[in-house]
Formats: sequence, C-alpha cells, structure tokens
Amino acid sequence: MGKQIFQEILVARSSQRPITWDDIIGLNNCKQQLQETIVFPFLRPDLFSGLREPINGLLLYGPPGTGKTMLAKCVAYQTESTFFNVSVSSITSKFLGESEKLVKGVFTLAAKLSPSIIFIDEIDSILGSRGSSGGGRESSRRFKNEFLTQWSNLSYSLAEDGSFNRVLVLGCTNLPWVIDDAARRRFQKRIYCPLPNFQDRINLIEMLLSKNKDNIAEFNNDQLQELAQLTDGFSNSDLLTLCKDASMEPIRELIKKGDNSILNVDKNNIRPINLKDFKTSINSNKIKGSVNLNTIESYDQWTDQFGS
Repeated sequence: MGKQIFQEILVARSSQRPITWDDIIGLNNCKQQLQETIVFPFLRPDLFSGLREPINGLLLYGPPGTGKTMLAKCVAYQTESTFFNVSVSSITSKFLGESEKLVKGVFTLAAKLSPSIIFIDEIDSILGSRGSSGGGRESSRRFKNEFLTQWSNLSYSLAEDGSFNRVLVLGCTNLPWVIDDAARRRFQKRIYCPLPNFQDRINLIEMLLSKNKDNIAEFNNDQLQELAQLTDGFSNSDLLTLCKDASMEPIRELIKKGDNSILNVDKNNIRPINLKDFKTSINSNKIKGSVNLNTIESYDQWTDQFGS
C-alpha cells in the first residue's frame, strides 16, 4: 500500500508542467519572497549557509482562488525539485500506526531525492489546532506529532555523498488561524496571497479574454478599467467564472431565438463578447466575489500578528 501511495504523490520533474513567474499575474511581493527564500537557495546552496541557511517550512495563505497552488508548482519547477503533492487522503490511514509510517516514509524519500518540496494543500486539515476538525482525536494527535518530529529532523546540511539535503515543507491554506501553534512556528516564512488589486484584475481579465481572441471584441482601456472597478473583491477564480459566464451570453441569445439557431450558426458568425455581457453576468446572473469583507479582515489581522 505504501509503494502505491508514494507513486500517487510523487510528481517526477519530467511530468511537471513548465510554469514561469510571468505565467502568474500579480502577487509580485509573494514571487519576490519565494525567489529569495526558496528558489535561489535551492539553485545556489553554496551561497546559503550559516546565517543565510534557508528555511525548511513556508506557508502560503489567503483567500481561495488567489493562485497559491500555482505559486507552489512554479517554485517546484523553478528549483528543479522533486515534487511531492501530498493530500490528506494519501497519508492518513484507518489502520493503527500506518499514517505515522507513511509520514516518515515521505520525509525519508524526500531526503533521498533531494532537492525536494513536500507540498500540502489545505494543510490546516492535518495540522489543525486542538478543537478544529479532527484535532482532538488520539490518532490525529499521534499523526501530528510524527509529522512535526520528522519536520524538525530536517537539516539543511551535507549528505554523505557531499550533496546538500534540501527539503522544504510548503503548505497552503485558506484558514491560517486554524493551524496548530507548534506547526505555525515551524513555518519560518508565512506569505499572504491577497485578492488581486485593480491593475492585477485588468491584467487577469486581459489574459483570460486572450484565450478566446478569435471571437472576443477589443476592450479599450476605459472599458477594462470600468470592468476592474466592477470586480473589486473578486479572486482570480471569481474572475475566471465571470469571464466564462460572460462568454456564454452570445450563445444564450442564439438559444433564446429557437428555430435551431444554435445548431446551424457558423462559428465565425457568433458575435464577440462585449462589456454589456459582463454587466449582465454581474447584475442579472449574480456572478459575485466569493470572499466576504469579514474574512478579509481576519486575514489582515492574522497577517499583522504572524505574517512575514
């Protein structure tokens, strides 16, 4: 069973999709910190020792749909690392003691295949504080203790063959305040991935529209700015949902006509999407931002207290 699980979570370098920093719109502060704390130390380990010894734990947190997972995959690709994509289901087992063995196996294998990144999305679900979901059960406590022990044993040091042991635990969460205090302290770097700002929304919308450039009208700068104002509070994934819905408006018009218009129309004759379609999606189809103001305030408060 363990071998099968490792095959599921181990993402070979050859199978990783190439992702560059330019593929990620916005999040410039996040990208800068990731390059400084992970990418360059992984690529030039000889420069990072002593006081410059790199961290072995980094947390990306923020609202859902802001690009945290894509940042993590970009880091893995840019550092030429072995990528362990660990899910809760892959390292938890109903059999007594099996989960602890799997955790130890992941860290042992990551060290052997160094440089490695152990990526865990929704890490709050396995390292949540007592009182959070599953946090009080004895099995969960043993699992968490084993994870923290293995993590603490990571050392950025020379291996027997003279190479550097480079293993990083990279966690993502939408709920940073749920993470256990001991686990939070092991994330020496905690980086906030916020909602896109005004200019980032313009750039994201332009990028999304370019995917269907054959039948999308040119939006001038004033229209893009108006659309960015209308989408204040939208996440990256919210903007994708909006663009998808707006792109359906010309199709919906054909469907409403009846008489099989949708079946007989030439693809090149479908009208381009326009600003009115986006306004219809927002006002009539109720495409809204998915993150409420209270949640944003919670992120701001947590960042003030624990963020990097």
